[in-house]
Amino acid sequence: MDLSPFEANNSVSCRLVSQIPDVCRTEDCCLGIDEAGRGPVLGPMVYGICFCPVSKKEELKDSKVADSKTLSEEERENLFQKLDEAKSYVGWALQILSPNTISTSMLQRTKYNLNALSHDTAIDLIQYALDSGVQLKEVFVDTVGPAEKYEQKLSQRFPGIDVTVRPKADSLFPIVSAASICAKVARDRVVKGWNFTEDLGEVDTDYGSGYPNDPKTKAWLLKYLDPVFGYPQFVRFSWSTAQTLMDSKAVTVHWDDDEEAGEKAAQRQNNRSMLSYFSAAVGGGDQSAPHQTHRFFTERKLKSVDAL
Repeated sequence: MDLSPFEANNSVSCRLVSQIPDVCRTEDCCLGIDEAGRGPVLGPMVYGICFCPVSKKEELKDSKVADSKTLSEEERENLFQKLDEAKSYVGWALQILSPNTISTSMLQRTKYNLNALSHDTAIDLIQYALDSGVQLKEVFVDTVGPAEKYEQKLSQRFPGIDVTVRPKADSLFPIVSAASICAKVARDRVVKGWNFTEDLGEVDTDYGSGYPNDPKTKAWLLKYLDPVFGYPQFVRFSWSTAQTLMDSKAVTVHWDDDEEAGEKAAQRQNNRSMLSYFSAAVGGGDQSAPHQTHRFFTERKLKSVDAL
């Protein structure tokens, strides 16, 4: 699994794919979908698909694939190696959704929650398989939201394909277990080798599981919270855990917007709006303001405005 396309720019979404087995273009195939890293406040969420001919289902089952959450890291790595070596009849594709992609999607003006993002990612991966010539006849999906509605949505989107959506599908269908393993292995590798583009010096990588209730994760979030710029892009800043810490520990900044005059909002909080630093110079007031503003921005190294 070559992660270099994502590692080159881990602020965006990235797709990684295997070769398409020739047999998958000529025989009826089944496809499984699962994700890894839905809940953590740290790192990406990875969606995976795995596909093979329907005639190879038993062969896949005999490889002892299982729900990735029930396996050790070593077992997952070994099983992924088996899947990757079975390239004559097994194919896979992964969509790595960066923390930045997740947070900016969820915080955009038009409501777009994690379930919608998950559904759209799954649909895009199924479409990728079809566009690549895979003869899909069966699709098995671990549910996100109500299973019946999700199944109906996918069936309408892909007529002619038998779609099955079930809770715990990764423990019921080997092809979903295989997708779960691919997704989990990719996420583990990405998190372990995360490239911090921000200037943080030597980063402490003992951040625990990444889940909000993990004490190690909470300690790491406190340690790397910048009072002005917030978190590095390794953190999902839309998560309530991160937002609560920023609200309580970071500097309050009021942004001017169309809904309310920024100066009024700032005055009510006994604070100054960002725009006031520029308007003072334009109006002939405090001539040191532009120099202060320039110093404010240049004394800090900010390598990505997306972190805001």
